[in-house]
Amino acid sequence: MRPEALFPLYAEIGVLKGVGPRLAPLVKKVAGERVRDLLYLAPQGVIVRRPATVATAGDGEMVILTVTLDDHLPPKRQGQPWRLRAHDDSGWIYLTWFKGFGPHLTRQHPTGALRIVSGKVERFGVETQIAHPDHMVTPERAGEIALHEAVYPGVAGLAPRILRKLALEALDRAVDLPEWIDPAYLAKMAWPTWHEALTLLHHPVAEADLDPRALARRRLAYDEALAHQLAMAQRKQARQAEPTPLIPPSSLAKALQSRLPFRLTGAQMRTLAEIRADLMSGRRMTRLMQGDVGSGKTVVALLTLADVAAHGGQTAVMAPTEILARQHMESLAPPLAEMGVATVLLTGRDRGPGRAEKLAQLASGAVKVVIGTHALFQDDVVYDNLRLAVIDEQHRFGVNDRRRLMAKGETPHLLALSATPIPRTLELTLLGDLDVSRIDEKPPGRLKVATTATPLTKVEGVIARLDQATRDGAQAFWICPLVAESELIDLKAAEARAEELNARLPGRVGLAHGRLSAAERDKVMADFASGAISILVATTVVEVGVNVPNASIMVVEHAERFGLAQLHQLRGRVGRGVRQSACVLLYAPPLGATAKARIEILRQTEDGFEIAERDLMLRGGGDLLGLKQSGLPHYRFVDPILHADLIRAAADDAQLCLARDPHLTSPRGQALKLLSALFDWKAEDPFAEAS
Repeated sequence: MRPEALFPLYAEIGVLKGVGPRLAPLVKKVAGERVRDLLYLAPQGVIVRRPATVATAGDGEMVILTVTLDDHLPPKRQGQPWRLRAHDDSGWIYLTWFKGFGPHLTRQHPTGALRIVSGKVERFGVETQIAHPDHMVTPERAGEIALHEAVYPGVAGLAPRILRKLALEALDRAVDLPEWIDPAYLAKMAWPTWHEALTLLHHPVAEADLDPRALARRRLAYDEALAHQLAMAQRKQARQAEPTPLIPPSSLAKALQSRLPFRLTGAQMRTLAEIRADLMSGRRMTRLMQGDVGSGKTVVALLTLADVAAHGGQTAVMAPTEILARQHMESLAPPLAEMGVATVLLTGRDRGPGRAEKLAQLASGAVKVVIGTHALFQDDVVYDNLRLAVIDEQHRFGVNDRRRLMAKGETPHLLALSATPIPRTLELTLLGDLDVSRIDEKPPGRLKVATTATPLTKVEGVIARLDQATRDGAQAFWICPLVAESELIDLKAAEARAEELNARLPGRVGLAHGRLSAAERDKVMADFASGAISILVATTVVEVGVNVPNASIMVVEHAERFGLAQLHQLRGRVGRGVRQSACVLLYAPPLGATAKARIEILRQTEDGFEIAERDLMLRGGGDLLGLKQSGLPHYRFVDPILHADLIRAAADDAQLCLARDPHLTSPRGQALKLLSALFDWKAEDPFAEAS
């Protein structure tokens, strides 16, 4: 139930004066459905007017003049403006109107009248003018002209001044509320109250007041961050309140680890220890394991599900595509089979008696590990004792998909895997209700991938080098970009490139794209993995995550069209074998400054986390790294880069508040409930509400 104090703010915008059937859709388009949405509509600019005389008004300055009207000068031919000559004691000025303004001006503003005029001054030689004055009123109405006027985002058919009037009416409906910020922190930051901050927001007096670092805006950003962090902390608190059986480290996992042909890296050991601490806590685990392609996430998952199997539990490993599911099957099933742990693959292709047999094994508990796609949570799939869900690239599944899988067990643990490094700057914003482990070391002996940038004008040389390399036994990916306007254009470009390469390198080239059937796509991938073809041309619509250790060359065509994270992940598909590997970024010159910086970053480092941070800085708060995939919350006041310190402080405060007052029953807890209702956070991020 929403607190009564907030009822006026949650009223529909139709309650505001003048918002009828015509204006309502326009206001909703720019602000939202509720009065609160107008209250949160931050001005994007400010008009600063200065009282002046004609002589002292500077060129380009917004001024307020008191003038006497001398003469109306109608246009002599079409296209010319209507002009009105006026003066004050210091000089003459022309007021001009285009596009049919005219005769009515003589009635409203007769010659000899005194008028208060405001607008932008323009000087042309000795002549001074104001085109389309924004105000022209009698002296009695001079108070209507504000020295400082907030400018709001516009929409066709809705005048900015009307929007300003509605935003100020929304401000009038906001009442003072109890303070939810810790008093010591509030004093340290020297912030205004919530209501004072909103008043300052809607009454800027200079450009500096529009800056996200302005005092009032930082206060509101902290409020928003605190509300969001509190919501995520409460979700985490609710999950951890559900008890689960303890799963201690097992001799099975120890034996598996001893058989590995390599030693775990320090980062893998640390991550495994964090997961085991979760499994031994008696609380439900919800953990994200991040790491670059090839960093060893799968091995850590293998040892985790061995612990689960050793104690009678089942694990479901869900991948976004059948290709990746089969790859996980090839990686996980053999070592588990050696230890007597049965594994099955379940995909949408399974039909008839074969599928029925797999489902029976799952329901009986004979199978401890099932690997698959969306098939894992279909209605007829029943688990005997699902204790762990491992979800690869979780952001590629919908919230309902994850819920349906988790609902197959009784409070199962969740381990999400992601090869998309999330910058630390965004970690709290995106993953505040998850525990996060980072595998930030590469396995020893992994060779650095030599990365070069080459203009498309030199593609012939690239093909020639590719010819020689494949003759010597190497394999290569050739990635064609997604053309956003048309998948057909994308497909034709890839087909043309594959045809050209096949003409030059006959019998060595395969093509994979999103319009192939799953069986056709698997056949091409299998041919590439087996070495039957040397070069795989693929569009980005297709999953190129197949593990081909012999693939040592990655060519990315039109690299300037790709995001940094995507380029980094593509590069990570090579350099996994014994050959020295190379990544060639083909670009169409000339490169813009951002594209140049992006390619230079890739040449300098292979650290996915550093790349993610630097890409974030390149793109800025408005266009962040992979956010369409990552699901950055729709913030109104928070800039995840400029307000990173506030997000960290809010996360600490939210956790502390819940630790001291789990049900928010104290006076401050009640105020925090008001704050939560003010922002009404929902689970917008891809990892939220995993349960």
